[in-house]
Amino acid sequence: MDLMTRRKLVRRLATGAAICLAAVAAAPAGAQDHTDYEPADIAYGQTVYARECAVCHAEDGAGIAGVDLRNGPLRRGATDRGLRQVIRLGIPESGMLAFDFDAAEMTGIVAYLRNMNYEADAVALGDAGRGRAVFAGTGDCLRCHRVGGEGPRLAVDLTSIGARRAASALRRTLLDPSGTMRPIDRPITLVTADGETVTGRRLNEDTYTVQVIDDAGRLRSFDKADLQRFELSAESPMPAYGDLLAPEELADLLAYLMSLKG
Repeated sequence: MDLMTRRKLVRRLATGAAICLAAVAAAPAGAQDHTDYEPADIAYGQTVYARECAVCHAEDGAGIAGVDLRNGPLRRGATDRGLRQVIRLGIPESGMLAFDFDAAEMTGIVAYLRNMNYEADAVALGDAGRGRAVFAGTGDCLRCHRVGGEGPRLAVDLTSIGARRAASALRRTLLDPSGTMRPIDRPITLVTADGETVTGRRLNEDTYTVQVIDDAGRLRSFDKADLQRFELSAESPMPAYGDLLAPEELADLLAYLMSLKG
């Protein structure tokens, strides 16, 4: 490539980059479509907003002069990362408080602030009181899960699940437990040196040992070198609740799980 050709190529690339940067700069701050966010997160964020933000910003987001959360660009929150920082640190000179939201609350409030004009699915998040009844009754969740000291340890302790997982993630787990199961939570089958078969939930594992909560709820530790068989399953024992619960029951159960903050 001769010198003249290289210069033309450099000019062409520079012009293209300038066009791209101009397009980004011209984009309105915070202009994001609701399809970027899960309806369950938007619905949960609405409850967080009503509880923590509406007292100053009002239900429609226009309670403070010069600030329109529903329609105006957010000067200090053009990106989700920036918006999270504003919420976490507050704006001392304007009197806005800092909020110590947990991970699920932060995910929800950002999703809702980006989509205050979006009508979330009416059953995306139901009634937590009814959901507790579904949890203990139709859902039969206490057969495996533990909440606040009640229930076995056969599955993940849910006492603080609402602070650790976003509403959208919990909803996906309810609908597709095998597809969303974390590797550490996969059911395990072990055969010891003397031929005993142990099934249960893997609690911890390192290079040489594995700790298991067996199906009787007992904590047991094994040296891997002494095992005849060590097998993990990709199939969750948890049922897919989309097939077992009505949409309203599913929404209520999700609301109850989101209320579990530990």
